[in-house]
Amino acid sequence: MAFFVPSHSRLRPPVTTTVVGMSTSAHPTADAIRPNDPEGTVTDRLVEANARYAADFTDPGMDARPVSRVAVVACMDARLDLHAALGLHLGDCHTIRNAGGVVTDDVIRSLTISQRALGTRSVVLIHHTGCGLETLTEEFRHEIEMEVGQRPAWAVEAFRDVDQDVRQSMQRVRTSPFLLHTDDVRGFVFDVHTGLLREISPAS
Repeated sequence: MAFFVPSHSRLRPPVTTTVVGMSTSAHPTADAIRPNDPEGTVTDRLVEANARYAADFTDPGMDARPVSRVAVVACMDARLDLHAALGLHLGDCHTIRNAGGVVTDDVIRSLTISQRALGTRSVVLIHHTGCGLETLTEEFRHEIEMEVGQRPAWAVEAFRDVDQDVRQSMQRVRTSPFLLHTDDVRGFVFDVHTGLLREISPAS
């Protein structure tokens, strides 16, 4: 099923998003970690890019309420350019990202604020193919505990079946007592090779 984003009464320029992310399957390159790089660190380069961006920046005059009244929950994977993939512009949506795009307590916190304080009504959940969480287990927490002497309080939220995890995330949103609007909650899997969304039917 195709996913459509509402049109708006005013034209706004599209946003070009640069995402800095981590992959569970990739090792940092020498260029990324070299401490004496004459060009500076990755963060230095981002700050320099921001200065160039700010030089041409014009205040769009919006408030904090998303124009399309939608919140998108997605994975932090660097291959997902959500604004481009969904035809979104600056000010259209709230974007909540974490490892896997899973609905955790903190995601519910953000969605609650998004709906109750800032007027969103729809929730779109996006997982993707080839997710790093499919290669992990809760043993990851044990390994960290052995290394640092303290077990993380959070769950890894690893999964093997991406479709089923989208269904679980939809169910967590729909059953949350804190959310005002749970009638328009839809889940998708983004194919990182084709750029297409595949809609997942909710649990019966």
